[in-house]
Amino acid sequence: MPNLQCDVCGREIIGEPKRVIIEGAKMTVCSECAKLGSGSWEPEPPKTRQRAASKGAVKPPAIKDAGAQRKKAASGSILTVTSEEIEVIEGFGKLIKQAREKMGLTPEDLGKRIGEKESVIKKVEGGKIVPDIRLATKLEHALKIKLLKKVSEPKIEETALMGKPRREPTLGEIVHLRGAKGRSLGDEGDNSST
Repeated sequence: MPNLQCDVCGREIIGEPKRVIIEGAKMTVCSECAKLGSGSWEPEPPKTRQRAASKGAVKPPAIKDAGAQRKKAASGSILTVTSEEIEVIEGFGKLIKQAREKMGLTPEDLGKRIGEKESVIKKVEGGKIVPDIRLATKLEHALKIKLLKKVSEPKIEETALMGKPRREPTLGEIVHLRGAKGRSLGDEGDNSST
């Protein structure tokens, strides 16, 4: 049996680990930290997936290992959208809070609806954390708002496309140009010998 560490204090658990609920979170802890818990829990047996027999069955989008998400296109083909192509909009916290309050939900109610902790909802609304694509998608569906947008490509200046970019002359080039003018005009501008 591998050595387990307490989820609260981090020490190695000696003996039987205790499964307790601390502030709503299921934790595996040592006997000393088990005193902090308010209840116990049992791990759920692994669920077996049933394959859909019909062709019309719809699967939820699956998150790939590199932060990619599979989406079904209108043509029926599967598109892979990486997290680099989608980002959360600016001002997401204020928008989430307004939508939640408009629906008459508390942060705790919203958290229960989408399977997240109340503290996560409060941190997202306060802008302390940026929701990942999975959480943003859950918030979009629950609150009926738009939080994700495609990342737009940065615009390239025309001068870079035309080859040689336009720039201001350097100080050295200005001195060189003025020196060349003075030599071509003779010593008209030289006041040092008078």
